[in-house]
Amino acid sequence: MSSMTASDMAGASTAELVDVAARIAAELAQRTPPESAAACLELTKALAAATDHHEAAIAGMVGVIDRAGEAKRWGYPSTRSWLRSVLGMRDARASERLTLARQRDRLPQVTKRFAGGDLSFGYAATVADAVQTARITDPGDVEAAERILLELADQGFAPGKLAAFGRRIRELVAERDGTAIPDEDVRRGHEDSWTSVARSLDGGVFFRGYLTPEHAAVWDTTVTPLAKPAGPGDTRDTAHRTADALIGILSGGHAQAKVTVVVDLDTLTGGAAPARLANGTPLPPEQARRIALSAGVSPLLLGKGTTPLYLGHRVRFASPAQRQVLETLYPTCAVRECEIPGTACEVDHVDGWALGRSPTDIDRLALCCGFHNRFKATHPNQIHIGQHSDGRYVYRLLPPDDLGRGHPIQREGP
Repeated sequence: MSSMTASDMAGASTAELVDVAARIAAELAQRTPPESAAACLELTKALAAATDHHEAAIAGMVGVIDRAGEAKRWGYPSTRSWLRSVLGMRDARASERLTLARQRDRLPQVTKRFAGGDLSFGYAATVADAVQTARITDPGDVEAAERILLELADQGFAPGKLAAFGRRIRELVAERDGTAIPDEDVRRGHEDSWTSVARSLDGGVFFRGYLTPEHAAVWDTTVTPLAKPAGPGDTRDTAHRTADALIGILSGGHAQAKVTVVVDLDTLTGGAAPARLANGTPLPPEQARRIALSAGVSPLLLGKGTTPLYLGHRVRFASPAQRQVLETLYPTCAVRECEIPGTACEVDHVDGWALGRSPTDIDRLALCCGFHNRFKATHPNQIHIGQHSDGRYVYRLLPPDDLGRGHPIQREGP
């Protein structure tokens, strides 16, 4: 690779510089690290500084993308969704970069020092998070917060400690303006019952809440009796028994449970292939067999039979049986990389029912989130339709038509 002088770089376009940086990064990624740990330490410091420069450039570009709403033209609900889907960022990382991009204009000193290599990405993102518009709106407060936090950064405080100072600044501003938001328990009070639910990484949920005396009485007469030990051999603790009792009540017993488990026949007869819930959460084969033993097996047939999966053109909306089958096929929206769960999606006629080309038949339907369902109808040239051998459709987003690369709807193999 030919070297570029400072003069060459000054005269190069942004696209040319990005191309050179990308090629250098690709080459570095393929290199075997030096054997010397001391050399690796110094090289890592230099490379991290270069990465911060790249992050500063990315923040500026993401800001332009966000202000123009460009992600929506490409079929993504928001800039954050584009960062997650196309750049493969976890939600926290995407939010961090988007916040930094949106606050650059409000933080001139942070922007200048970040671009100049005098401030790392961690510090810049921390200050941006502390003063984002939803938390501090007054320009004078933003300027003061920026000055204070940068001074603390210069004194050597770590980004985590800086974040704590940022939270304290927000609290002081809120106390001064009378806009402080109390903790959830205090804010909700004790007039009404409430619950708070947070989903864990494995698909389960944590929940907490409060029941009014009236609702607590209902709890005592329904849940508490069922949470008693089943006998001398019951080794479950109180929390475990209470959870089992609550699930038993909510499901109305095994016969009324609405949970769908997708499992191969081979797994039911002792195979090692995992099963999955309709939302895509995997289940160990042993657990799938245990569920089947206690709840029975209700097969879903992808074909004509006693379950009416083929409704033709006379019926507009999919039946509950059709939706149940679709939810087993589509853990998420049919649009590739869209993260909306299939259970929260709409049933989409692949070829458009209103056009008379797509009957309400199971092999002509897919699950699509509300945003992409509308996007498909209004931007048909930006959707490429493929189909896997299992019958599942995959929608791929194409560039906007005005870039000269749009294509009509097509089908292709997996």
